[in-house]
Amino acid sequence: MPGSQKFRLQVRSDLRALDQVLSWFDQFDESPIPNTTWMECKTALAEGMTNAIRHAHKDRSSDSPVEIELTLFPELLEIRIWDCGPGFDIDGWLADEQPPLDNEDLEHGRGLLMMQKLVDRLSYDRTADRRNCLLMVKHFPPQ
Repeated sequence: MPGSQKFRLQVRSDLRALDQVLSWFDQFDESPIPNTTWMECKTALAEGMTNAIRHAHKDRSSDSPVEIELTLFPELLEIRIWDCGPGFDIDGWLADEQPPLDNEDLEHGRGLLMMQKLVDRLSYDRTADRRNCLLMVKHFPPQ
């Protein structure tokens, strides 16, 4: 798409890689993007990355790759996170309005709800190469 810039990073499935991912993301913090928008996206990225490692890759080697892609447009940004896990129905989970059953369930899924509130579009789909792609889209006003 005209006016877009795309950047990619691949890291190991290890929570210690989160600092590397966030530092990588920060290098693209550009003045046309409002600071609040940037921080919301950075928070959503951290949560998405953590979920990929803790949940999608919980039974996989730490050598399993997690790939992150950032696409910057003049009025929006897209973050994609690919994992190699079994996948799940994010739309069904987010639509389920069942109350948590116990304290453990209170912790489970709060990150998804937070990501949903921080971004304008959230999806998680299986790709043709048998990976999963978490897509987060955030719009911001033109500067």
